[in-house]
Formats: sequence, C-alpha cells, structure tokens
Amino acid sequence: MQDLVLTLVFSIVMLVFMAFPAMKISDWLQEKMAFSDRTHNVLQILLTVFLSLCIGLFLKYA
Repeated sequence: MQDLVLTLVFSIVMLVFMAFPAMKISDWLQEKMAFSDRTHNVLQILLTVFLSLCIGLFLKYA
C-alpha cells in the first residue's frame, strides 16, 4: 500500500511538468490525424496523466 501511495505522490507532482510534453504530442497527433477539439482535449488530459504516472513509476523504482 505504501508503494502505491509513494508512486501517486510522485505522479501528482509530475502532472504540472508533463502538461507541456502532452500538449506537443497531442498537437503532433492532430497534424497526422484529424481530431475534433473535444477529442484533442481528452487526448491531451489522458496523455498528461499517463506521462506523469510513467515518470512517477520511474522515480519510485529507479
């Protein structure tokens, strides 16, 4: 349980820093494929959460 909490704490801190890479990735995907604005926004939020969880896991186990 403590491992999960520690990973989530690292991930919450990284949410702010992963917003910019998520914007760039979603903009790049928008150029390659045609998305609606709603889909673009949802993709950007999901990418931000996914990237921050990946970095949180990296910080926990590295």
